[in-house]
Amino acid sequence: MYFRILHDESTGEVSYLLADADAREAVLIDPRGRDLPLLQSLLAERELRLRWVLRTHQHDTLAPDQHAQLARLAAPIVQGKAAPGVHGAAHGDMLPFGDEVIGVLATPGHTASCLSFTWRDRMFCGGLLAVDACPYQPTPAVPEALWDSVRQQVFPLPDETLLFAGHGRRARAVSTVLEQRRWHPLFAGLSRDEFLARVAALPSTHER
Repeated sequence: MYFRILHDESTGEVSYLLADADAREAVLIDPRGRDLPLLQSLLAERELRLRWVLRTHQHDTLAPDQHAQLARLAAPIVQGKAAPGVHGAAHGDMLPFGDEVIGVLATPGHTASCLSFTWRDRMFCGGLLAVDACPYQPTPAVPEALWDSVRQQVFPLPDETLLFAGHGRRARAVSTVLEQRRWHPLFAGLSRDEFLARVAALPSTHER
């Protein structure tokens, strides 16, 4: 297998490339359109065929050229929110690449249609746990759904499950379920009402 993390220091956004090196099929998770030349070079360097472009969430109204740029990768774009030229995915879908399979989980909250993707012992969860780190949307769109997604989809997973965020702080992109369950500042040890109160007190975009 081949696995690569791409971190944008200016925004904190994180993308992931994983590939079945034997079958030479690859998947991109949360790629950025401005990284297109780099992404194409990485695929060409290892002679990889891009099987899927997976988006945990999208802010295309704020970055309207994003979809058109990603379409140039010439692979199906998969996301939770249906749109022209996009494959809408649902909870429980399985996406094959080479001899590997990506699982799809519906994890709304950061946006109303967020997805997370599972592969082996890893979960790629976008803005699910990086609650206030998204440069486009620093507070959750649906806080009540976010609480349910984390508590019902993430925290029941095995302690050692690796969690890969779509937004990193100080270039830190990966943690474990055990770590987040015990020490996440907004989820660990709080009731649902306490969580919602803390989210309501987060600075909005205009206050930053």
